Amino acid sequence: MKNDLENSNKEPATEESSDHSEYPPTNTSKERTLSDIIEARLSRRTTVKGMAAFAAVSAFGASLFGRAAPAKAAKSTLTFKEIPHSFPPPKGLQVSPGYETQILMRWGDPVTGDAPKFDPNNQSAADQDKQWGFNNDFMAFMPLPLGSQNSEHGLLCVSFEYTGPHLMFPGYKTRKGAHAKVTKEQSDIEMAAHGGGIIEVKHTGGKWQFVEGSRYNRRISLLSTPMDISGPAAGHDRLKTSADPTGTRVIGMMNNCAGGQTPWGTVLYAEENFQDYFRGNRKNTPEEARNYKRYGVPKKKYAFGKYHDRLNVDKEPNEPNRFGWVVEVDPYDPNSIPVKRTALGRARHECASTVLNPDGTLTVYSGDDNRFDYLYKFVTDGRYTPNNRAANRNLLDAGTLYVAKFFEGGIMRWLPLVYGSGPLTEKNDFHSQADVVIETRRAADLVGATPMDRPEDVGTNPVNGRTYVMLTNNTKRKQGDLNIANPRANNKHGQIIELIPPAVKGKPKMGFTDTWPALIVADHAALEYRWNFFLMGGDPGKAESGAKYHPDTSKTTWMSSPDNVAFDKKGRVWIVTDGQIKHGFADSIYAVDPDGPARGLLRRLFNSPKGAEICGPTFTPDNRTLFVNIQHPGEEKKSTFDKPSTRWPDFKEGMPPRPSLVVITKKDGGVIGT
Repeated sequence: MKNDLENSNKEPATEESSDHSEYPPTNTSKERTLSDIIEARLSRRTTVKGMAAFAAVSAFGASLFGRAAPAKAAKSTLTFKEIPHSFPPPKGLQVSPGYETQILMRWGDPVTGDAPKFDPNNQSAADQDKQWGFNNDFMAFMPLPLGSQNSEHGLLCVSFEYTGPHLMFPGYKTRKGAHAKVTKEQSDIEMAAHGGGIIEVKHTGGKWQFVEGSRYNRRISLLSTPMDISGPAAGHDRLKTSADPTGTRVIGMMNNCAGGQTPWGTVLYAEENFQDYFRGNRKNTPEEARNYKRYGVPKKKYAFGKYHDRLNVDKEPNEPNRFGWVVEVDPYDPNSIPVKRTALGRARHECASTVLNPDGTLTVYSGDDNRFDYLYKFVTDGRYTPNNRAANRNLLDAGTLYVAKFFEGGIMRWLPLVYGSGPLTEKNDFHSQADVVIETRRAADLVGATPMDRPEDVGTNPVNGRTYVMLTNNTKRKQGDLNIANPRANNKHGQIIELIPPAVKGKPKMGFTDTWPALIVADHAALEYRWNFFLMGGDPGKAESGAKYHPDTSKTTWMSSPDNVAFDKKGRVWIVTDGQIKHGFADSIYAVDPDGPARGLLRRLFNSPKGAEICGPTFTPDNRTLFVNIQHPGEEKKSTFDKPSTRWPDFKEGMPPRPSLVVITKKDGGVIGT
């Protein structure tokens, strides 16, 4: 989720890690133009057909992008005054009139009761391990008490994705130089700044307050936090190291991007670009060399492996197999040990969003944020037991992992990644389900999954039951490797795909409204869905861009590089972006109706500070507060700790830019969006 048009590392990816030269994408559309592909997929016939499963739930209103809309302008249900494209001034956050913002937490702010105040010129790893980490990304609001819908009191669970030492420490002139030259103490500070944080917050006196000294306040870091490993890969020889001969315990989590939360009140942190953290020359077995090449290990970006043997593959060749997982954390129990759930597969996970199925099983969606990689889901074997957290404790350890394949005619299928099925056998060096989940990408290659344009966040709308996939961009896709779901070469702007699972009759379990006729709900455990394009990013004034929105979308409201997604209680889709700065304007928060005559009509609420992207949009249950994370402010060319392009949010001499958690509310205390 880093601010890079090309990939989430902010640097051009290597051929081995991103182009998949060994695994060329399948071309299903060499003879067709972009217009042919999009129009075939978005024809009224196809759209109506794709929505047939939901005909009993709601009328579609107009076809996608409003081609069947009435002549008069569509009326959005979103009533805030939209703001145009802009590049915020150095002191700028920009939000719609009638709204206000509040900085709640900043990099270095104390989290635990014994943490010191932040001093940018006197940092230590021990202090950072107790303070707010760097580049806050994913966020979940968990009401207090557990099981309530309290919108005034809760826990904010946040991930800290990556570090920028050139903005953290004085004396460095470039990011690359800082990564190479940091001292051991600075490297350990960076490690401590990775991971996650949990804080108690309350809404009092019209403002949100961090509850200092709360027993819930907690830091989870790459430097020091022990974690259990569970599921098929736990205890496997390929996860054993000299420090952990059992293969069941690891220190820390890294590069945590988006995530998710479970019905039983735990949070899922997804490990994304883990390849960046390893050094060495990959002098291991041919099988592991193949595995690591597919994941781009070792990238040698960070210096951590210079000082910690466990992050050097020449010294600990199995350590990379212990990262790239989904980590489950119980925020309501500050003494609980985080658990890496290996049944969900190993990838550069952007997220781990959940939805409960009518039969009580849980589906977890995840995108592998890399060019030409895949969209996954996991369906549990067991069923969720309400009001019994203990019964759900290990629900994510057993189930079926799937990868998506898209077809003409608006059909998609989920292909199982199960040992012994299809090509996932000894013939291809898979000897157990542990091998399948350790080498999830290679398994997906072999079964023929659809290579996607950087699948990032994936979220399920709690009102209409459809799932929305953020495909951020892919400028390395050529005409020869287009496919039905990714139809644009040199895709600078990305797209959003709408997945439409079949509907079944039954009682909604969680997350769905009870207003649907006949209690028809979506079955996210199904193996076949319908699908549509929801939006195609880019400038609609340039025909060659292939952009598609509702025709009433303002010329200054078009979007690029969708990254994260959230939904309000009316089912409206809220999108944040990562990469609009490449096109001359700030990253933004957009909102859009998913159905009706204003379907696809974008409206912009908020613009980020200089050099920053927006992450982790999260509503309180009453939708009167929207929390967002501002990541990497000041991350621009020639911007450093000593000479930053902005000193947001403190604007004090000597204070560097600080990634921060921002609160957005209406001045009148009303519901966000209306």
